[in-house]
Amino acid sequence: MSIQNTFIFFLLVLTSRFCQAQVLGFSLASDKTKVQFPIEVYNNLVVVPIILNNQLPLKFILDTGVRTTILTEKAYSDILNLAYSRKYSIAGPGGEKLVEAYVTNNVSLDMPGVQGRGHAMLVLDQDYLELRNYLGTDVHGILGYELFSRFIVQIDYERKQLTLMLPHRFKEKKKFQWLPISIEDTKPYITINLNMNDSTSVSAKLLVDSGASHGLFLETSSNPKIKIPEKHVASIIGRGIGGVITGVISKIKTLKIGQFEIPNVITNFPDPNSYMDTLKTSRSVFRNGSIGGEILSRFTVIYNFPDEKIYFKKNSNYKKGFYFNMSGLTIRAKGSRLKDFEITDIRENSPSQRAHIEVGDRILSVNGISVGELDLNTINGFLNSKPGRRITLMLIRKNEKIKREFRLEDPL
Repeated sequence: MSIQNTFIFFLLVLTSRFCQAQVLGFSLASDKTKVQFPIEVYNNLVVVPIILNNQLPLKFILDTGVRTTILTEKAYSDILNLAYSRKYSIAGPGGEKLVEAYVTNNVSLDMPGVQGRGHAMLVLDQDYLELRNYLGTDVHGILGYELFSRFIVQIDYERKQLTLMLPHRFKEKKKFQWLPISIEDTKPYITINLNMNDSTSVSAKLLVDSGASHGLFLETSSNPKIKIPEKHVASIIGRGIGGVITGVISKIKTLKIGQFEIPNVITNFPDPNSYMDTLKTSRSVFRNGSIGGEILSRFTVIYNFPDEKIYFKKNSNYKKGFYFNMSGLTIRAKGSRLKDFEITDIRENSPSQRAHIEVGDRILSVNGISVGELDLNTINGFLNSKPGRRITLMLIRKNEKIKREFRLEDPL
């Protein structure tokens, strides 16, 4: 399942009211002009280590689509006895759900070799997105523009390494291709060419969203040339602050980023009712959609916000095929160790549905490997490896152990 941070767009209007008043204080330690440190990558999302207020070690998603820092659970700020300057009630998509959020000021956010002082932070009352459950690892917050505005940021998805450099010491690298981006409302936008399935060419303005795991999101209402291909499947395509985001999944012919032409890109077409409100929150910024981690992770990417440039160098994943949820299962990791794997959704007419797997079943083993030896990332890897692969699941349903077998199928 693609974990999206679409709820963030709803928060940006609020965060703009207080982040401008704060003196942002990210700096490199001592006399350094560059630091490097390891990162984790889960479902195409970059996770970095953070020390909150010199005391609490946490993990944050690095997200180009976020204006200010967000802590996803109030329990962590309560542990540190942080003071809250105000409280908000935020309406989710469609205005159906209220989310409680708090503002705390003058917090410190440190990373290896990086100090951050005097930051404002938005604190959610609860982890409404259940990030840790759908990523299968502890994730506590989201870090965005405040870091990208201070440094040249290089993300090496293959080596799992983050490099931060002072802008005045950055030198362009010959092996990278650069393209212009525009920084609007603190977020980066790129214009690239899309070739739709009917061979229609579209010049699309897209948000570059490192905090979304999908490859490509397109909004059909933004351009009459953007049409849903005839072959598609209806599915849950993410999670928002109001719950699941529904839509259809298909593939477009090609996506061209500079000299890089990528064929058969899986494309998400969200239903307006589940995604429109969050997509249109920044009303002053027009866009046709976004590109996310499934595209970005095929490159080493350098973000240069000060000069409004982005750099790409392909890695070993560049030619990897695009497959969408070939089992039809959506799985959530539960429990203190995130080792209790529960099936939360089954796509209609998928191999898992035909194998009579049910929502609520819990996984005990995958192809003979006990879940005690697996994490959610690895399980999803099994279930999206290659068409035709046989999958054997041992499940528990109402205290009864059952065995189910099926073969993976590419629905697109």
